[in-house]
Amino acid sequence: MAGPMPGNRVRGSQTGRPIMALFDLLGRRWLLRIMWEMRDDARLSFRELRERCDAMSPTVLNQRLHEMREAGIVELDEPGGYGLTKPGRQLLEALLPLQRWSEHWQRRMSKQAAAEEKPAARKTGRGSR
Repeated sequence: MAGPMPGNRVRGSQTGRPIMALFDLLGRRWLLRIMWEMRDDARLSFRELRERCDAMSPTVLNQRLHEMREAGIVELDEPGGYGLTKPGRQLLEALLPLQRWSEHWQRRMSKQAAAEEKPAARKTGRGSR
């Protein structure tokens, strides 16, 4: 089974526009996690990747690695293991602003939750001394 490729029909696009093919690929279960575990330019064996990915199913890991190799973002260096290709590293770098955004989002949501908790604490008499 071939993974999503630009120019081919993919989920959400009959035309296979490149961005839609990329979204389809990145939306595959575990794919981003696998990329994230390779972020330090480390070569990882299949077993190491599986352990880093919370012991995911070997069948799913094998399928994702196949799709990632087919897309040219991961390569297998027999003695060293799996690693990101240059285009794979470029893709990971392109995603880093999303990581920063998500960290800001988390802080914003935590502040919002704390602000919503304070009025509730006053109504019940908690939090005031």
